[in-house]
Amino acid sequence: MNLYDELKERGLIFQTSNEEAVKEYLSKKGGRFYIGFDPTAESLHAGSLLPIIFMKRLEKAGLRPIVLVGGATGLIGDPSGKSQERNLLDLKTVKRNVCGLKKQLSSFFPPAGGFGRFFGKSSVMFVNNYDWIKNISLVDILRDIGKHFTINEMISKESVQKRMATGISFTEFTYMILQAIDFLNLFKKYNCVLQVGGSDQWGNMIAGVELIRKKISKEGLVLSMPLVIKADGTKFGKSESGAVWLDATMTSPYHFYQFWINTDDASVGKFLKYFTFLSLEEIKKLEVLVATEPEKREAQKVLAREVTKFVHGESAADSAEKISTLLFSGKVRDLSSRELSEVFSGSAVKEMAKFEEMPIADFLVGAKVVDSKRQAREDVENKAIEINGEKVLELEYKVSKKDTLQGKYILIKRGKKDYHFIKLTS
Repeated sequence: MNLYDELKERGLIFQTSNEEAVKEYLSKKGGRFYIGFDPTAESLHAGSLLPIIFMKRLEKAGLRPIVLVGGATGLIGDPSGKSQERNLLDLKTVKRNVCGLKKQLSSFFPPAGGFGRFFGKSSVMFVNNYDWIKNISLVDILRDIGKHFTINEMISKESVQKRMATGISFTEFTYMILQAIDFLNLFKKYNCVLQVGGSDQWGNMIAGVELIRKKISKEGLVLSMPLVIKADGTKFGKSESGAVWLDATMTSPYHFYQFWINTDDASVGKFLKYFTFLSLEEIKKLEVLVATEPEKREAQKVLAREVTKFVHGESAADSAEKISTLLFSGKVRDLSSRELSEVFSGSAVKEMAKFEEMPIADFLVGAKVVDSKRQAREDVENKAIEINGEKVLELEYKVSKKDTLQGKYILIKRGKKDYHFIKLTS
């Protein structure tokens, strides 16, 4: 199976500007393509994994990725997929975020190096669009670029259309022009013919194709990936505790692993195709197990391990699996100090002031495990509450220092898999 057909079989191709031309381009070794990442935070999140893994697929097939970090576009804000105006970031914050993303993205394409050049044995190039956009004057943009865009065309773009009802600023309205300048610049400077992005970027990417055609009479190509949506229609990339970050200090490998292992049966086959390098034959076997032995969750275990290994390395995946097994079996006190620090770190952890003793109902409300004392009492009566692997059996139970791990951690389990990680602070 050729690369294009495999991508299609995996469900990774949503739309192309010219299917035959894109298919032919992907079949050639050495062709350059780019994907852009705006530095809206110091770390990327799980929703950014699809383009990263897509780049790796194309790199393995012999194409040469250009990883663009939007130091300039990050100052403007992309309206795509947003219902309201973004808060503008200042230059200092954007520069800090660019450094964070550079380090993070470089880890997926070793050996790493600086922006703006090819390096070592890697086929990857890292660029920052601030390097060229900062040198273009407003007059130059209006004269040399703006004349190639009509207001009618810009308003017709889906990303703009969705915002017209609530209002879109001129700042965000011009975002597609900057993205089009990126494509034109990379096409002219590096012969980068193909741009890849999410389906919500389609209008911005096509604007680049049109600019290349009008400015230099050549054809740029665009391939869009599907937006990742869970089976229940909810947005992908967030857990109950918030965004699932790729930075291990923001979302620990254990919590990252848990995000993937909790994938529902209806989505796991799709996610294996999207986020792993397993063959389609291997994935089909796992899909059979989902249908015949769903209680074993073999597909979810494979998905969680493969993605955690890709992002954090094999040892981190091993550790996450071990921790997960111990917690599932209720052996919380068997966790080492290092393992405890991993479990009780990142955005999934809730902080609570230290106390000497507290009735169980008050504790569950204070720890935000439940919304009311009535619900707390019902849960205890139904034997649905565990503290550090031990069931709470009495409504009169009082939580105290004896219920802590290392004097500062408490793990609460509500029901079968609703875990709450509490860290006591002074």
